[in-house]
Amino acid sequence: MSVERPLRVGLDLSGSLEALGNTTDDLARALSASGECSLVRFRTGKGSKEPVDAKLRGRWWWPAFWKRGRGRAIDSMLPPVDIIHVTGVATPPTKHTPLVVTVDDLRPLRGDRYNRQRVKQLRRLIQRGAHIVASSNAASAEVQESLGMRRDQIAVVAPAVPPASETIHGADLVVNLTGATSEFLRAATGLVEFAELESARIVVLASREAASRIRSAGVRVDMATRSAAPTVLANARVVVHLSDGARFPLFAIAALAAGVPTCATATAVNRELLEGAALLVPAQDPSRILSAVRELWSNDQQRAILFAAGVARASDFAPEVAANEHLSLYREIIHRGRRE
Repeated sequence: MSVERPLRVGLDLSGSLEALGNTTDDLARALSASGECSLVRFRTGKGSKEPVDAKLRGRWWWPAFWKRGRGRAIDSMLPPVDIIHVTGVATPPTKHTPLVVTVDDLRPLRGDRYNRQRVKQLRRLIQRGAHIVASSNAASAEVQESLGMRRDQIAVVAPAVPPASETIHGADLVVNLTGATSEFLRAATGLVEFAELESARIVVLASREAASRIRSAGVRVDMATRSAAPTVLANARVVVHLSDGARFPLFAIAALAAGVPTCATATAVNRELLEGAALLVPAQDPSRILSAVRELWSNDQQRAILFAAGVARASDFAPEVAANEHLSLYREIIHRGRRE
């Protein structure tokens, strides 16, 4: 009786980059720990500092060609694998190996989408048989509309959310901004006044551009870079996740895992993933954001309810769960290809 060999997976460690690190690193570790696949790690661009199993020759040269649907096939640069999964912005072609592409950031697909390079890249890959993965059903619907895809042409698999230690004595009001700087500025006055009454700090995690806008507006808060996210989360009493819905709410889910009561903007993605475990508020209504913060700060019963609900919800996105779901996807794609 023959023993089926482990699935051979080529995994790109170039994304997805988040405030708490590179989620693909966590996925890679969980896939290796599963014992159900043989992993070949590589990098198509910047990102992970984890060691790789295969170094791509000309790694800094080929992405410019890949953007235009040209250049060397990625499977000719790797040891033999059954499937290749790219997670960064590079979109390399393959000769014979099935290709999985994670679409993590929806911003390049928005606006005048027909003139956007990312849309053109992804459409070329789809025409060549690549398999697209979105991180939520809401994100999947947006990708379908932007790229003109059918529902059965896109899979939904959430990324791996790294485990977070329980926050015991957090005292800060932490605001995580992802594309919602204007919304924060509208709510800032009320939040600053509340924090001053509570003798608490407001710590804002934001991009350089967002931090510059906040400083220019004279808002009295402490700014923190994305690299400081683990430390910031460890000192949080309440997290406010203000986003435009273009990314998976990894920081918010990590806050739930750490037992930190959280409120988030009521985007389609956040409603799907956070509802019932976090308070959802309209980003355009500063008074609702402030009311949610007050509730989460001082209502011990509400804090206890959201603590339990949040920890339970976060477990749905643990690295081992993400690894199992990705393995199921890989097997399905390979099996489908064999039937065809």
